[in-house]
Amino acid sequence: MMQWLSDVWTATAGFFSGIPWGAIGVWSITISLLLVGFVGAIVPFLPGPFLIVIAGILHTVLRPESAMSTTGIVILVLLFGLAYAVDFFSGMVGARWFGASSWGIWGVLVGGLVGLFFGPIGILIGPLVGGFAFEMLFAKRTFKPAVKSTWGTILGTTVGLFVRIAISLAMIATVLVDTLWW
Repeated sequence: MMQWLSDVWTATAGFFSGIPWGAIGVWSITISLLLVGFVGAIVPFLPGPFLIVIAGILHTVLRPESAMSTTGIVILVLLFGLAYAVDFFSGMVGARWFGASSWGIWGVLVGGLVGLFFGPIGILIGPLVGGFAFEMLFAKRTFKPAVKSTWGTILGTTVGLFVRIAISLAMIATVLVDTLWW
């Protein structure tokens, strides 16, 4: 009876000692960061594109055998910058598209910056309140045009969200293609 148990233990230990645990661990971290980064591209309070960049760089550092190339990292960083530029300017472009004055554009910018200090709700509400308030107070607009430009801010931010999701998918594809095929 004990010989059978000893043989099973030896076979099991031999099986698990042949598995490359380091590679599995690094790929687990990489895939987890890529998934959380994609969720972060959808949820406004998680730094999605940043986590995707961290996944690519961390994979390169921890697993040099399947590391990203310099070209891949440069593409990843450029897409990262583009994602945050789209995220930052989409509300202003939407407001402008719907007829906001230059005061309204500045209101969206100032509201977004002030909203950063009020947490997640401030990040969402700040540009809207800023654009509306600047249109009413400084541009001397009536209620209807001020609401129209605020609606533009909402639509611009929504379009920016979809563009950020597309850019994040391109970033994930860059990491996977570069680590698996290049």
